[in-house]
Amino acid sequence: QVQLVESGGGLVQAGGSLRLSCAASGRTFSSIAMGWFRQAPGAEREFVARISRLGTNTYYGDSVKGRFTISRDNVKNMVYLQMNSLKPEDTAVYYCAVDSIGYSRSYYGASEFDSWGQGTQVTVSS
Repeated sequence: QVQLVESGGGLVQAGGSLRLSCAASGRTFSSIAMGWFRQAPGAEREFVARISRLGTNTYYGDSVKGRFTISRDNVKNMVYLQMNSLKPEDTAVYYCAVDSIGYSRSYYGASEFDSWGQGTQVTVSS
């Protein structure tokens, strides 16, 4: 299985930018689609972005579309989330995870992912 570790979170001002990283260890990273989710206190885990195994196809949640960009580097076993124009409502713990289904689809739920990382906190001040 794949082990994931997120990093890059922190405290930023509204309108600022931040890049999150997800480091993967395991032998099958290039063969699996990956996703980013976030969870605010007291809220359900929310889909943020998903990228296909080769990085050809990406899909974003409505709340981040046009502001966030997911990318990957299969040579370095890394997945990234570039976050621009940050808003206070983006404040959450951000997690990367493995897409356990693999096929592209129009909906990505947290229950369809596994091998979750420990998460990294993003706080956006107003």
